[in-house]
Amino acid sequence: MSTVGRCGMAAFGLIMATAACGSSDTAGEGTEIPRIDRPPTPVNEFAPAELETTVDNLIAKVNEGTVEPMQMVVLLKNLTTFFAPIATGASRAMGELEVTGNVLGPTDQSTDTTTSQDIQNQQIKQAVVDGAEGIGVSPYGDMNGAAIDEAVADGVHVVTLDGDVPTSKRSLYVGTLNEAAGATAAKTLLALLPPPPGTVLIHGALGTTWVDGYKRTQGARQVIEEAGYTPLVTEAVYETDDAFDAEWMRSRIVAADPPVIGIVGLFDISYRCVMGADAAGIPDVPIVAFDFDPKTVEYMRQGRIKATHAQRQYYQGYLVPYILYGIKTIGLDGTKEILAPLMEGDSMVNTGIDTVPADKVGVYNDFLYTIGVVQ
Repeated sequence: MSTVGRCGMAAFGLIMATAACGSSDTAGEGTEIPRIDRPPTPVNEFAPAELETTVDNLIAKVNEGTVEPMQMVVLLKNLTTFFAPIATGASRAMGELEVTGNVLGPTDQSTDTTTSQDIQNQQIKQAVVDGAEGIGVSPYGDMNGAAIDEAVADGVHVVTLDGDVPTSKRSLYVGTLNEAAGATAAKTLLALLPPPPGTVLIHGALGTTWVDGYKRTQGARQVIEEAGYTPLVTEAVYETDDAFDAEWMRSRIVAADPPVIGIVGLFDISYRCVMGADAAGIPDVPIVAFDFDPKTVEYMRQGRIKATHAQRQYYQGYLVPYILYGIKTIGLDGTKEILAPLMEGDSMVNTGIDTVPADKVGVYNDFLYTIGVVQ
């Protein structure tokens, strides 16, 4: 694997690479005892205290033994847009750990999904050949399962992030728990609604082809139904432009019975919910969104979107190298014991989401700036 010094980071086409400059504490007569030294995260109300404490606890446990060199790789679907904060977090963690490794992913989104899956499978296999001792991967789905299982069979621990292949032999999944995230978004909207009856439009995923999107939608739908409202799911279609999506929402809204009294968007194109509401002639309907797209933020500043729910992409990327390093040094069971406050079940690490009200956009932007994330 190609590397550059931790003291200077660069991107080369498909590669963002980091490696150790080399540092250690000295104890006794010339005996070097390396220790992981993690800079503190600046104080902000959006800093995830439990997650930060868990990382510190993992470092403390690792530092009780011998800190060893390690080679790893983190494979992402992209190095831009949604995945840029993930790449930033992974690169920073690898630098703090002083490991040898790369963060790999395309710098554009023009490649079709099938080709991208094939490339990622090849990257997994190549990482094993190159001597990686741990692999973090944001998979495309079950099509990556065989490559993951082959890596595990070769003695390489694999951790998935952002997306998962639960049927594979990966050690852990790190990221958003989508059903719970959808439920959280729905609860935020419910606080803004009049009592039922009424229809709540969900800008979500109808089919099970996109498992994560479907789970998030079902989480929101269940909360809305249990509160006595009528859920109405409209498909969020990434392959269409904003205008097409808005027109489809308009047709769903005007036909709804009882009338639509609230809208919840569950993906990074949630800003389209405002366009749909405008097209349907209900500009004052309460809307809550998902993720932190610049268009969503602008509508929040205008008061059109009341809140959004931001995934902690930076922390997804940041946790993975530390987890891979923990697995190597204190074992999988030892690492899971430290991660217990974040664990859901036996193999899922929940990074959580941030609920950001419209009047807190500036505060949240300040927090992102302190961790080096620009969205």
